[in-house]
Amino acid sequence: MNMEAARKFIYRNARPLDLARWQFLFEDGSREAVLTALAAYQNEDGGFGHGLEPDCLNPNSSPVQTWAATEIIKEVDLCNRSHPIIQGILKYLETTDEFDGHVWANTIESNDDYPHAPWWSYSKPEEPDYNPTASLIGFILKYAEKDSPLYDTAIRLAKEAYAFFEKSFPLDSMHTAACFVELYEYLCECNIKDIINLDEFKKLLQEQISHMLTQDTSVWSTQYVCKPSLFIKSKESVFYSENKELCDFEKNHISETQNEDGTWNITWDWGGYPEQCHVSRNWWKSDWIIKNVKFYEAMEGKKAKNSYSLNINKVWRYGFAGIAVALGGMIFSDLLGNFFNGMDYGSASVLGICMYLCIVVVTCTGVIVSKIDEK
Repeated sequence: MNMEAARKFIYRNARPLDLARWQFLFEDGSREAVLTALAAYQNEDGGFGHGLEPDCLNPNSSPVQTWAATEIIKEVDLCNRSHPIIQGILKYLETTDEFDGHVWANTIESNDDYPHAPWWSYSKPEEPDYNPTASLIGFILKYAEKDSPLYDTAIRLAKEAYAFFEKSFPLDSMHTAACFVELYEYLCECNIKDIINLDEFKKLLQEQISHMLTQDTSVWSTQYVCKPSLFIKSKESVFYSENKELCDFEKNHISETQNEDGTWNITWDWGGYPEQCHVSRNWWKSDWIIKNVKFYEAMEGKKAKNSYSLNINKVWRYGFAGIAVALGGMIFSDLLGNFFNGMDYGSASVLGICMYLCIVVVTCTGVIVSKIDEK
């Protein structure tokens, strides 16, 4: 995999949000930079719009666009329930008119007023559509206060969603199936075992994934198909072992099908709005670079070759810190050389250097341990 080409494409073409995601995931960038960029897509009602999901440029809040924000929150592992972005999402999910008491709408009427892909044109489904509702239920269960009405609603909705999944099994939509996988993972993460039979849920999801995956790998490069990475993000996934062979194939496929500019082919088209579609496809290329590199590294178990992690600001910062440490050591050794009158100056200075290095090692160890605790 050509990481340098991927990086250059990101820096030249990506939205600020996707650039911040790349830096966070692969260049030791900050979580706060991602969240600051993400907040630009959030509306006053707490929901998200403005083309966060690049195939719909509707600025108004919608459940799908808001779900896209929850995926980024998951990506940066934001656990702070009180964060304004999370509180805004919870407010939106509780108050939006796009919730009918059972599901949040997959499409909204105002989508038709703005450039969008045809699959985001407004339509009222004949039966409940759990894309993105199943995943949003899990988000609420993770972040809402347990004594809140919204949490109680999510408990009820989780039971309804599972009943629908059992009744409709196997599902026809891979994206709806992926939302149910996310619901299962949220339930496991939150250790919620008393509302759904998680063992049975896992068994059905495994069958669903096997049913859904595109086994004909010859069409993977030219058609919009269902690949393991839609459901499986790491080897720790409970669904990895039974799909290991196809996961390995996707990892190799990612490496072998990368274009010279660092991107991968976008295998769909709007069929309209050509100018906006072109912009959207460029945004998707950045998103796919990030997702493909993440999946490749997760399956490979190590950083992709040519991974570029140099941060020039940190180089300067640590360089100046090193100079400061060296100067501090010289001053400290000189002070001890003069302080210990019973020793010759040279021996006292060596003692001072040793004491100083011990202090530096202990301090650095404390910093490293604190960083590990943060993660």
